[in-house]
Amino acid sequence: MDKPTVQDIFHRFYPAYLDQYSPSPVQAKVAHNIMNCKTGAYGANVCVCEDCGFVQIHYNSCRNRCCPMCQAVPKEMWMDARREDVLDAPYFHLVFTVPDILNSVIYSNQRLLYDALYHAASSTISELTADPKHLGAKVGYICILHTWGSEMNFHPHIHTILLGGGLASNNQWKDNGENFFLPIRVISKMFRGKYLEELKRLWEEDK
Repeated sequence: MDKPTVQDIFHRFYPAYLDQYSPSPVQAKVAHNIMNCKTGAYGANVCVCEDCGFVQIHYNSCRNRCCPMCQAVPKEMWMDARREDVLDAPYFHLVFTVPDILNSVIYSNQRLLYDALYHAASSTISELTADPKHLGAKVGYICILHTWGSEMNFHPHIHTILLGGGLASNNQWKDNGENFFLPIRVISKMFRGKYLEELKRLWEEDK
């Protein structure tokens, strides 16, 4: 294979992988979708030219969000739509994650603890950016939950795109130029404390 696709790799290696490992139902479904995407397994559309009779068959995609075979166009459309919302200001990328020792607890309580992850990340950003020591403004940000790591392992974390400025109390724009304005250690300490508070509250509420 000169330029193998992800689908090619799954077809070649996935059977041997199953001899050694047992993927979760969600992972098995993704693998099945990727291997069958645009192969005819999900049906097809037939186009016929009314003038010359030329026939073209288009096989349906699996539409799984993890499949690179069929999510490229929706991804580009989403990115184009987001570009229309972007302000002429710097943006910064933050990642909020937790120690893997908590993975089993989170996996067993996903809805509650994913919410806790969002709450802790959002509260950390809002509180620190509103502090005049750091920026003193109300900023915009987007949080996106990822539950898998680059090695397809369970690894819950949140990617955050943070606007490098915001509106001060007088409704005027305020920023610190191109430099990132939040101390990393302060972010880490506050996020850790807030996530532990969420866990403690859920424990005390017997959830």
